[in-house]
Amino acid sequence: MTVRKAVIPAAGFGTRFLPVTKSQPKEMLPILDTPVIQYVVEEAVASGITDIMMVIAKGKRAIEEHFDRNRELENELAAAGKTDLLQQIQRISKMADIHFVWQKDMNGLGDAVFCARHHVGNEPFAVLLGDTVTDGPEPVTRQLMNVHDQYQAAVVALEAVPPEKVSRYGIAGGHRLDDGVMQIDRLIEKPTLDAAPSNLAIASRYILTPHIFECLRRTPRGRNNEVQLTDAMNLYLASHGMYGLEFTGRRYDAGNKLDFIKINIEYALKDAELGAPMKTFLKQLVQNDTAH
Repeated sequence: MTVRKAVIPAAGFGTRFLPVTKSQPKEMLPILDTPVIQYVVEEAVASGITDIMMVIAKGKRAIEEHFDRNRELENELAAAGKTDLLQQIQRISKMADIHFVWQKDMNGLGDAVFCARHHVGNEPFAVLLGDTVTDGPEPVTRQLMNVHDQYQAAVVALEAVPPEKVSRYGIAGGHRLDDGVMQIDRLIEKPTLDAAPSNLAIASRYILTPHIFECLRRTPRGRNNEVQLTDAMNLYLASHGMYGLEFTGRRYDAGNKLDFIKINIEYALKDAELGAPMKTFLKQLVQNDTAH
């Protein structure tokens, strides 16, 4: 069955970016001039998905407003003859049908996905974490959809991580197939290095089937007293197939300060207007640092 819908959880507090996230959603922090969550929506759209459910919470109204129309601003830009900017902001509200549901209590990622069950209905769906940006020759969600089309089963994005970072992620184990695909037989949330079945971490993108909702319903609270999506996926594995894909491309955790700085620098270097002066600035910065 074709994947037509996406769920974007965007309800977390963003505590790693306090104090700025006290009044601004972490998903609205800018990469150059575009908020993180817009890149996430654009990935879904580029993958062929335009029916999107965002799971938000208190303090996230700015996300709703960003994807809604601002007619006063549009009229101002039109009157000033700023056609390019007008087209840019009109495109934001037109590129997808975006719906919102509230996660009333911060009960974890699994609970956030569960909040979307009525919108998803009885069909497979994509999950894209709202604070993570991916970049590659083909959208990562589209890569997962291709594997789903082949196996008609749940698929998760996998990324090899160094040994010292294994304990930070959900780690997958199983049987490796062809072209970076693994048939998963176990998932462990933030294991010690000795207990980890591999160094392949679940990397913020999923294709799930509606059976996951019953698994989430049965999942007790786990780490941090939250409903962990990884725990529900382990229940799912007991009766359903699941695959992992070592995707082609890069992942940036924009909820991590260092990754957030890195992606801004890398995107600035690729920007037609900013690339050259940014490169000059970085060279001067390195030269000054080595001189001291």
